[in-house]
Amino acid sequence: MRQVLSLSLSKQTTKEIKKNAKQRGFDSVSSYVKYLFNLDKNLISETELLNSIKEARKEYKEGKSIKARSLADLV
Repeated sequence: MRQVLSLSLSKQTTKEIKKNAKQRGFDSVSSYVKYLFNLDKNLISETELLNSIKEARKEYKEGKSIKARSLADLV
């Protein structure tokens, strides 16, 4: 069952959202917002990123990293 979500946005913001949705080939603003929401699910937080960097630094100091001459060496 679908539900309606009501947002309060400025006229300019609404205009930009509609323009972006159309430029990106979406049939509706709703489908554009759903797309953006799904993209957001895949983002990591700043905290997660910082924790990942700390862990990588720790592994580097422990000699657990691989020194590669190029990205091709890592594949």
